[in-house]
Amino acid sequence: MGKEKEVKTIEERIERIYQMAKEHFGEVRFVGVKLHNKIGWVAKIQFDEFESLIAEGENATEALRNLRKRLKKIIDRYNMV
Repeated sequence: MGKEKEVKTIEERIERIYQMAKEHFGEVRFVGVKLHNKIGWVAKIQFDEFESLIAEGENATEALRNLRKRLKKIIDRYNMV
């Protein structure tokens, strides 16, 4: 028997991204994912004081994963300064 891989729900992914963004940037207006008819799946963080962060993917999970990676890169870059 192999080790079962835990599958995260879309809600858990959104909450995790929301917490990361809130810890490092303060107020977050919303984090969400939607299906755009021309682009495909789009995940977005909208801040009160900054521009939005957007990432795309072939499905909702991939879009959220790409958004989290993008947010993590920005946080890491910010912490280097």
